[in-house]
Order: sequence, then structure tokens, then C-alpha cells
Amino acid sequence: MKLSDGVEWAAHCVLLLAALPGEARLSGRALAEFHGVPESYLLKHLKALAKSGILKSFSGPAGGYGLARAASEISMLDIVHAVEGKSPAFRCSEIRRRGPCSVRDHNAYPKPCGINRAMLRAEQAYHTALKTETVSDLLTEFAGTVDPRIAALGQAWVIKNIRNAA
Repeated sequence: MKLSDGVEWAAHCVLLLAALPGEARLSGRALAEFHGVPESYLLKHLKALAKSGILKSFSGPAGGYGLARAASEISMLDIVHAVEGKSPAFRCSEIRRRGPCSVRDHNAYPKPCGINRAMLRAEQAYHTALKTETVSDLLTEFAGTVDPRIAALGQAWVIKNIRNAA
């Protein structure tokens, strides 16, 4: 399964916003700058995250984006669904019903395609795994493994770019 770059970008933005104190926020431009990605493309994903209730969008001089709910309540599956949608990755087109060996009688195919069932089981396992990965867990893991130089650079950048609630 291949996910779009937007999933990675969205997840990193959510993690960065989760690290902010209180109701602080960052602009879409600042988030794009921090991650070195195009602002116009990132804004599309930030809007999707806001529409799904993961982020809040604020307008005005102190506007930007912040978390809409606690980091412990946001899973990686929530982020994937916000960016990619909830449609299954595999769509069975029932090719077993085509070609020279097909039978026109629908009773000849009483069970769903075995390949479709296998793919749906795999996707369910993938969803189950992503549902257990919360933003707060990932943030804790990051804090325990980040190079102190990177942490210092990130902290200085955030201080320079943070927007606080009015």
C-alpha cells in the first residue's frame, strides 16, 4: 500500500502542533517552512485535518492551526483517514467472473473472492495497528530519541514562530 506524501506531511505537522504549549498555534506558512514543503499543497492537508476534527483553524493575526483535541485522542489512523479518505485501498473488480471460464450464473460464486477477503483482512490489520499509535505516544518516543542539537534548533524556531491565543 502506498500512501501519499500528504500523510507524512500531515502527521509531522500534527506532531509539531502537539508539542506546542497550551493553546499556541502555528501558521500554515510556518508549518510549511519548518518541514520544507510547498505551502499551497500543505494547506490542502491542513484543511482536511481541520475538517476531520484533528486540528482547529484560527483566523486573524494570531491565527493558524492548533490541535482540536488531546494528542492522546489522535491516532495515526485518524490522520490517514483525514488525508486519504476511508475508502478501502483494494477494490475487487471480480475478474474471476470474466474470461473464457466464467459462468453467468451468480450462484456459481456464492462466496466473496478469496483474494478480496485476504486483502481486506490485511487492511484491517493495518488499520488496527495504526489505531493504536497515538500522537502523544509518538511525541514521547521522539522526545526520548531526538538529537539534542535538533531539539534546540526546533525549540528556537518554535519560539520565533509561535502564535498565542489572544
